[in-house]
Amino acid sequence: MQVLRFAPSPTGFLHLGNARTLLLNALVARRSGGRFVLRIDDTDRERVREEFVEAIREDLGWLGLASDIEVRQSERTALYDAAFASLGDRLYPAYETEEELARARGLARASGRPPVYDRAALRLTPEKRAAFEAEGRRPHWRFRLSGGRIGWEDGVRGRQEIDLDSLSDPVVRREDGTYLYVFTSVVDDADLGVTDIVRGEDHVANSAVQLDMFAALGAAAPALAHHNLLTSADGEGLSKRQGSLSLRTLREQGVEALAVAAYATMIGSAEAVRPVHDLDELAALIDLKRLSRAPARIDMDELAALSAKTVHELGYDAVASRLSALGVGGGADFWETVRGNLRKVDEAADWWRIARTDDLGAAVSAEDAPMLAEAARLLPQEPWDGSTWRDWTGAVSAATGRKGRALFAPLRLALTGEPGGPELARLLPFIGRARALRRLQAGA
Repeated sequence: MQVLRFAPSPTGFLHLGNARTLLLNALVARRSGGRFVLRIDDTDRERVREEFVEAIREDLGWLGLASDIEVRQSERTALYDAAFASLGDRLYPAYETEEELARARGLARASGRPPVYDRAALRLTPEKRAAFEAEGRRPHWRFRLSGGRIGWEDGVRGRQEIDLDSLSDPVVRREDGTYLYVFTSVVDDADLGVTDIVRGEDHVANSAVQLDMFAALGAAAPALAHHNLLTSADGEGLSKRQGSLSLRTLREQGVEALAVAAYATMIGSAEAVRPVHDLDELAALIDLKRLSRAPARIDMDELAALSAKTVHELGYDAVASRLSALGVGGGADFWETVRGNLRKVDEAADWWRIARTDDLGAAVSAEDAPMLAEAARLLPQEPWDGSTWRDWTGAVSAATGRKGRALFAPLRLALTGEPGGPELARLLPFIGRARALRRLQAGA
């Protein structure tokens, strides 16, 4: 069984780039009947906020996703301690301060060398270590990479190989005893039986390090796939500080969740961005091998257009509870009448108000008044059905000689107060005879 995971850090609101990673993992698991794990990476004590943890759960629910398992790294310290102890001499203490490390990296660059940690800590004498301890320094701990080339078949990028000698031994535990992502992620993935990881291409170098850690822990490594990244319209990388691209902001703006899911998944792939009817259809379209290698720029106009197209295809059952919360009646008939003219679901409330208000206040031209008076006179008695509009406007046309736009535009404006909108043959029964008559007489 495939087991995939999404591992957000609750230090801000999820954005479209995060959604890409989330959806690719969740939908691959969904398609295969596998398990989807939500892992909250909440070990950064200074930046983690509980409101962001709850926001992550809200975003998943909004997108129509649910995890099979949820774990929090802050509750798994005992597991990390045990894994740390098992690594033995693959770990070593180092005493450099951040300032000393920064200075060493600067000197390396100035000398034309890569800024790779030189393992100076391995050359410390017992006396030097004791001196550091006496100064009050506490060590951070590094994982000693095995060296040589390490490779894997990437689900997006194909064969990947990285020379471990070109990388610094990663810090796995801080001076205060807390653990870093590169280590905890491996321990969690091994413990939770994660079989596949889909994440951004900015983690490729991390993957080489983590594959070495999996081997050191005697654990099977997951299959890896590194997708291309999303950027803002100006080509900048996304961050949680860009509120306009957060899922919360998009939700507040009325962008459809299904459109966000389709856009975040299909953009930057060989699959043309288009509306889908549900997440199962979207899951069936995912082909990691067809993702582009180039970054994909977000076009908010394209997303808005996709959202509108998605609204046009939503069935009544998908929106019934939302319409009820908006105070929109009329059931499936009304929804199917207006949905083709909406950009957002909540705009249905505007048309319900137009159909049902007793005080429309539409402004019509004086030259149309005689025609509207005749239309009021010819307005048939109820009950009305789908043929009422055709029969009535035919009679008005015969009586006034008006045809086409000269006939229909004044009638629409008088009946709805708008120059355009849903098909009046379908909307008229929701307006009803009493309201229609008052509106026509007000314009006559």
